[in-house]
Amino acid sequence: MKKFLSSLIGILFAVLIFGMTMMPKDTKNQQNIASNKIEAKEEKKIEETSIDESTEADKETASNSKKETSAVITEDIFSGYKLIVVDGGNLSGHREPNVVVDIGFGDREYYAFTNEYGQLVKVVAKEIILQDDSTEPVNSSGRYYQDEAKVPGVESRTLDEGHVIADSLGGVSNAYNITPQNSILNRHGDQAYMEKVIRDAGGCTEFVAIITYPDTITQIPSHYSYTYTINGNVINDEFDNVNPDEYNASLETNTSTNNSNSSNNTNTTINNSGSTSSPGKVYWTPNGNSYHTTKGCSTLSRSKTILEGTIQESGKNDPCDRCH
Repeated sequence: MKKFLSSLIGILFAVLIFGMTMMPKDTKNQQNIASNKIEAKEEKKIEETSIDESTEADKETASNSKKETSAVITEDIFSGYKLIVVDGGNLSGHREPNVVVDIGFGDREYYAFTNEYGQLVKVVAKEIILQDDSTEPVNSSGRYYQDEAKVPGVESRTLDEGHVIADSLGGVSNAYNITPQNSILNRHGDQAYMEKVIRDAGGCTEFVAIITYPDTITQIPSHYSYTYTINGNVINDEFDNVNPDEYNASLETNTSTNNSNSSNNTNTTINNSGSTSSPGKVYWTPNGNSYHTTKGCSTLSRSKTILEGTIQESGKNDPCDRCH
């Protein structure tokens, strides 16, 4: 019996020793596995954090680059000019020399530039945004202000306080958007026609007005040059600051003189505007939307390129409202 008990105790002791020997190994393996999982998770977090930081850094770099580019463009536009602020309804006709002024109503960005003599010489706008009388404070006359700046020269009975960028196109009424302009030209001539074209198109882009003068003293321009883009088409309007009716009358006089001196004009007729035209022949410009029955039409008077032929050859379907 004692031998049996001794053997049993020996067996149990051996089992106990074996079990204790095996437990640390399993526990150690489990600990190693857990440790490896934790390390893997930490490494993944570090990688994700690194990616996020890199992405944010890239975004910030791109944003800074965009700001720097915008700043460079702005600096280029304003280079040599001092940017000043003038109230849109300021009626004073005084202009500072070598300055640039935002003449867009509201949030519009239209910039007007003066030369060293205080003459308004350039107006630019990346985009012309039409007046919105449903949301903007427009009076019954369709104007933002009751009156326009009194630039020297507008006191003449034949000159209007003419907007370079009209109220209907979002322009203000201070001296940096007003020039003394022939009344007929402003109300019924090339200036009015150009504004109508832009309104009918719902606005335009890349608008540039270049204004020239006969000398360095007067504030009355002698010539206007407008360039703007509509539906991808670049349009250039050039005209003198004169009465278009008087200009056309001078063309009529010249035409009549030429006709009286010509012995071979049986196919030439004179229309109501006093300009020559041939039956079946029309005139147009490459970028124009209309065809003209009169080569001397005031809308063509300052066009550099005038083509002629049949209506089919012109490719235009819209007759000019002035000469047709």
